[in-house]
Amino acid sequence: MNKEQEIARRRTFAIISHPDAGKTTLTEKLLLFGGAIQTAGAVKSNKIKKSATSDFMEIEKQRGISVATSVMTFEYNNLKINILDTPGHKDFAEDTYRTLTAVDSVILVIDCVKGVEEQTERLMEVCRMRDTPVIIFINKLDREGRNPFDLLDELEEKLSIRVRPLAWPVNMGSDFKGVYSLYDKKLNFFKVNKTRVEDDVLPIEINDPVLDAKVGQRDAGQLREDVELIEGVYDDFDRQAYLEGKLAPVFFGSAVNNFGVKELLDAFCQISPEPISRTTDTRVVQPDEAKFSGFIFKIHANLDPRHRDRIAFLRVCSGVFERGKFYRHTRLDKNVRFSSPFSFMADSKSVLEEGFPGDVVGLYDTGTFKIGDTLTEGEDMKFQGIPSFSPEIFKELINLDPMKAKQLDKGIEQLTDEGVAQLFTLVSGNRKIVGTVGELQFDVIQYRLEHEYGAKCRWVPLNYSKACWITSDNAQKLGEFIRLKGNQIAYDKDQHPVFLAESDWILRMNRDNNPDIRFHLTSEFNAAEV
Repeated sequence: MNKEQEIARRRTFAIISHPDAGKTTLTEKLLLFGGAIQTAGAVKSNKIKKSATSDFMEIEKQRGISVATSVMTFEYNNLKINILDTPGHKDFAEDTYRTLTAVDSVILVIDCVKGVEEQTERLMEVCRMRDTPVIIFINKLDREGRNPFDLLDELEEKLSIRVRPLAWPVNMGSDFKGVYSLYDKKLNFFKVNKTRVEDDVLPIEINDPVLDAKVGQRDAGQLREDVELIEGVYDDFDRQAYLEGKLAPVFFGSAVNNFGVKELLDAFCQISPEPISRTTDTRVVQPDEAKFSGFIFKIHANLDPRHRDRIAFLRVCSGVFERGKFYRHTRLDKNVRFSSPFSFMADSKSVLEEGFPGDVVGLYDTGTFKIGDTLTEGEDMKFQGIPSFSPEIFKELINLDPMKAKQLDKGIEQLTDEGVAQLFTLVSGNRKIVGTVGELQFDVIQYRLEHEYGAKCRWVPLNYSKACWITSDNAQKLGEFIRLKGNQIAYDKDQHPVFLAESDWILRMNRDNNPDIRFHLTSEFNAAEV
């Protein structure tokens, strides 16, 4: 198979949702239908009876939530599918936002009982920024949920995107009988089936009298009315509008019961995009270019705690990544090679000989990489759109065991390299400040420091509300500002100066009083200023 054929069969997407909408369960069932696993873990009451394949960190198994993006690869219908299962909890949103830079499309999971929730809206905003193609899966149809038409209206209103149902439920909750596919004219009968892959599907036209015999005259009549309304109100499905991020096809099902998942997967294979182009600081890179390029979108320390390994996740953007070949690390301006690159099935790894655009490659990292780093075959460029954002909560890291200072330093360096939190060093007293977007991250960091590095710590809350990277064309003015504001100046891991503001008012005052200083809310300094 040549390179063009390999690229054409890649599909790389993320599954996103508000917590508890069923995202990780859906991931499991996609893997089940793809033959990548034989049984799936069941998530119940926020506790995992049998830990989900994609939740492999010990703290995830204990809490029953995903706190890190997992990467899983499987083959289905002659396509190579890369799933990135993301954290749903808002405290880990930055990991999800960054993951969305590495995918070509998204499946958004909605709870039919709760509808569109706060985190769903935030995630969709990020998709809208990049015009990412979105498929919507309305989940938990085996529960008493909201009217499907009301859900569609809410999706369009709150997510600012047109929707088009490609399937439609026959009732829901205790009277749920199945889903009719408007896409390929099939009726899929519902039955509880949590672990095996079986189908009970009837190809049938909507006006076929057999439908009455199968679901009952009342329900068949209601289904025909609903379908007639759908065809009258919603435009025909337009794949190009979907690929441009303007139209979201909608499917219904129950992931925990394996229901509607195969139909979703089959339709995804038919309509989802191949690997797309990517923007750098110098030009746009096309996937079919001859020379390799890619970027690091995630770093994970201690994927296997027994070996203290550190893996950098590389998205291949163009050319072919080859095992053992030298590539240029553009930030460090040096050549690097990888003797054992990996592909992933959650926490299991297999050596990869080559990777094509759309693939996610795991690289064993000794501290060489930071999130956003670019690898090329020599060209000097940097892929864009992978910044760090200003944290919202700040705490000082206090070491509880002076004998473990080295372990603590190494641990906090490596864990903040993963991107779920940011590390700043305060000029005054050389104190370590950790900034996050949510409280739960501090619990995760504290847990991992103790269990993976043997270092105990405590947190002291600080009254900062914003971290702004500061730059200036006038080096003297910048130096003077740093000297005068010493108690509010810290340096990030790249030694860039950062101004820590206690409030929006203080930030505005300092900005107004120092017109020569630029204040940035992200680490990409070409981004909009405050």
